[in-house]
Amino acid sequence: MKAVICHGPENYTLEEIAVPRPGPGEILVRVEAVGICASDLKCYHGAAKFWGDANRPAWAETEVVPGHEFVGTVVQLDDQARQTRGVDVGDRVTAEQIVPCWKCRYCVRGEYWMCGPHDMHGFKRANPGAMAEYMIYSTNALVHKISKELPAHQAAFVEPLSCSLHAVERANIRFDDVVVVAGAGPIGLGMIAGAKAKSPRLLIALDVAPNKLDLAKACGADLTFNIAETDVVEEIKNLTDGYGADVYIEGTGHPSAVPQGLNLLRKLGTYVEYSVFGSDVTVDWSIISDDKELNVLGAHLGPHTWPAAIRMLESQTLPMDRICTHQFPLEKFQEGLDMVADGSKSIKVSLIP
Repeated sequence: MKAVICHGPENYTLEEIAVPRPGPGEILVRVEAVGICASDLKCYHGAAKFWGDANRPAWAETEVVPGHEFVGTVVQLDDQARQTRGVDVGDRVTAEQIVPCWKCRYCVRGEYWMCGPHDMHGFKRANPGAMAEYMIYSTNALVHKISKELPAHQAAFVEPLSCSLHAVERANIRFDDVVVVAGAGPIGLGMIAGAKAKSPRLLIALDVAPNKLDLAKACGADLTFNIAETDVVEEIKNLTDGYGADVYIEGTGHPSAVPQGLNLLRKLGTYVEYSVFGSDVTVDWSIISDDKELNVLGAHLGPHTWPAAIRMLESQTLPMDRICTHQFPLEKFQEGLDMVADGSKSIKVSLIP
C-alpha cells in the first residue's frame, strides 16, 4: 500500500509498504480520510515538543506513518474484536488519537487521556497513523462508529472537534459569562460551536482573517474582532463595564495570544490553554497571581467528548462545507502540509488515500 513515512523533521516521503495484518482483537481499517493537524505541521517542522531539546527528550519517533485525525471502513476483524468493539466489516469507524496503556496510574484512575506512556496514532511506531491506505486499530484503541452519510473528510473532523469540546468543558462556562475564543481555525471554530451550546451571555471570537471571522459567526459567535485592527482588550472591557471577560479559551498556538488573554480577563477569570506551541512563551506571571488570581487550566485531547462531537457532525450543527476547504490525494501530501503552513488559503486540509 501507499503510505507517508516520517523519517524525521522535514523528511517525509511517500513509499510502498506492506498492508498491516491485524492480530487477535485488532481491526484492519481502510482509511477514507485523514486531516492534517497543526500539531502534525509542528512535528514536521521539528518543534521541541516532538523532537526534544536541552530540557526534554524526543517524544516522536521516526519511521512512522503520521496522521491522527481519521475515519475509515472496517475490512477485517475477528470475533474478539466484534464482541468487544461492537463493530463489524463495512462499518465506518474512527478511533481516538490516544492509545492508552490501561495500566498506568492515570489509566487506572480513568484519566486515560493523560496516559503515562502516551502512545498516539501517527507519532509512535507501535500505532502508525492514517496517512496510508490501511491502518490498524489495536486492542487498546478507543473505537467509535460514525455515520456513512457524512463525507469522509467531514467525518474525520471528529478528532479536532472532540478536542475543542474538551477545552470548552474545562472552561466551566456559566449562563452569565462573557466568553472569548482566540482563533477561528479548525480548533477555534469547534470551540465557538461548543461554547455556544453552553449558552453564555456573550460569545466573542478573535482572529486576523476576515473569512475566518465570518465562519466564527456561522459557528455561533455573537461578536468578532480582528485583532490586527482592534484593541481587543479595550473593546472587551468596554463591553463589560471595565471588568473584562469571564472566560478566555486560547486556540491559536501563537505566543502573542497568551498575554492577550491574561490582559482581557477580569479578576478571578478563567483562562483555558489548548494550543501546541512551536516555541516558548513568556508572560508576566504576576497577572495570574497578585493582579487577578486567575484560574489557568490546560486542556489536552478530547476525553469523553467523542460521542458529542459525532452527534454534532451528524446533526450538521457546523457549516462543514465551509470548514473543510481542501482535500488532496495521498500523493500530494506535501502540498497539503504546505497549505496548512501557509494558513491563508485554507481552514481544514485533508488527505484522501
